Amino acid sequence: MVSIRGPIRAPATDDGHAAVAELYSLHWAGLVRLAVLMTDDRQAAEDIVQEAFTELYRRWPLREADAALGYLRAAILNRSRSVLRRRRVARLYTPPHHAPNPSAETTAVLGEERSQVQRALQGLPTRTRQVLVLRYYLDLPFAEIAALMGITESTARSASTRGLATLTERLKDLR
Repeated sequence: MVSIRGPIRAPATDDGHAAVAELYSLHWAGLVRLAVLMTDDRQAAEDIVQEAFTELYRRWPLREADAALGYLRAAILNRSRSVLRRRRVARLYTPPHHAPNPSAETTAVLGEERSQVQRALQGLPTRTRQVLVLRYYLDLPFAEIAALMGITESTARSASTRGLATLTERLKDLR
């Protein structure tokens, strides 16, 4: 077995197999811990370390055989950063929401309910109807409604309150 204290050099006959195997047996657990600390994912960390060892084996012999452990650490840190970047991009991407198509029955019921609300709204006095439409359809504040209609803010508030009470009474059956 090759000593880890001295330079790690593979015998000429096995093209680095023994040296990489020794590095693997001695440093695998520590390198996985490093990758886990970087990625917070044990499975991804093991994959990263395995890929780094595979790449080291392909590149063997390194110009400086003493640098094998440093090469592995650098490769693991770089691959961990790549995993984190891909994870961040995946979190940022949210696919567009596609609402399910309502059934024909649901569409018919909603259409009928909408018609009943419109009829009840048409039965209100003009000023009350205008205040409700401006407030709840256009989502305008009472101050802006008052300015648009040329009335006081308190008149707009009271018209809204009376209109909602009337609509609630007329549409009790829809609940």
